[in-house]
Amino acid sequence: MARINLLPWREERREERRKRFLLALIGVLVGSVGAVLIADQIISAAIERQTARNDYIGKQIAQVDERIKQISELKARRQQLVERMRIIQDLQGNRQLSGRIFDQLARTLPDGVYFTDVKMVGKTLSISGAAESNNRVSELMRNLDASDWFDAPSLNEVKATSADQLEQSNTFELTVRQTQPKVGEDDR
Repeated sequence: MARINLLPWREERREERRKRFLLALIGVLVGSVGAVLIADQIISAAIERQTARNDYIGKQIAQVDERIKQISELKARRQQLVERMRIIQDLQGNRQLSGRIFDQLARTLPDGVYFTDVKMVGKTLSISGAAESNNRVSELMRNLDASDWFDAPSLNEVKATSADQLEQSNTFELTVRQTQPKVGEDDR
């Protein structure tokens, strides 16, 4: 007699395939979840490393900014010192100049004229004074023009005064430019 298998073998085979499929599906899901978790860990670690690098770079930038600020302050301080040195050198170089100017003013002053006010702004001297006559003022201007230390005298004002105000009869105001004489002409 032939043996006939009456068991539902097709259903068992289907059930077995279905179990294998579900196992494969669960395996793939577990593997996928594992791969996603591993990828997440790797990406998180990379982000943390990059954040640490960014923080380090930020700290270094802050230090460099502080150094730049210090350098700027040092440059400003250096510029101030250079300006002070230049002023001191100018003063040292011009120390004799003011004495020379006063000496030349005294030499150009004719008899019967005196100065009441002498101001120097830049290279321009403003001189106020009194004279016995207009001729004395003219002589003063000729003397200033002939001097190597002065140039372009310009008379601004001459006023006649009454005898009870001053001994002199004329007050004047003039301006003159201060110049440097040439080295050969200077009697150093």
